[in-house]
Amino acid sequence: MRALIVVDAQNEFSPQGLMPVPGHAEAIAAIGRRVEEARAEGRPIAWIRHHNRPGEGSRFLPGTWGTEFTPGFGPRPGADSEAEFVKEVYGAFTGTGVGAWLSAREVSEVLITGFLTHMCVSTTAREALMLDLDVAIDPDATASEPLEGPGLGALSGEEARRAALLHLADMGVELTRLPSAHPDGVPAA
Repeated sequence: MRALIVVDAQNEFSPQGLMPVPGHAEAIAAIGRRVEEARAEGRPIAWIRHHNRPGEGSRFLPGTWGTEFTPGFGPRPGADSEAEFVKEVYGAFTGTGVGAWLSAREVSEVLITGFLTHMCVSTTAREALMLDLDVAIDPDATASEPLEGPGLGALSGEEARRAALLHLADMGVELTRLPSAHPDGVPAA
């Protein structure tokens, strides 16, 4: 069975958040389509929420607007096939019960969406691979922030997203888009 993992679809990444991400609205729309698809097919959905540890800055603080899920997102009340997991690190499997929850539902494959492609989505995908799960990512349902490093130059948010996806594809992660996302049949790079 395939489960959907929604990583950090939280207000902090929105244009009004403390960590706005380019392409946020488009990624949120694609995540929403994946959630609708999973619900229609009765597949499990793991909703991952990030909280910073005390002293790690003003973003993603428990109880703040920034840590709330994007409006309309989050587990449906009373839905046994949906659950929320809170993480304090990049990977959704570290320090949470998501692995056991997926195993109890006999999940052998995960489709990962969310933010940031090069950090939490990538780490979650690598953790899933190490648990021998088949891993897929919808590139349209992810986004990254611009990156810059001393002596390394800079990448735009789109370049950081694409680089992370290329690394993951090279590791065996399937990149899969919904057909309706590209009606002309030509997927975005």
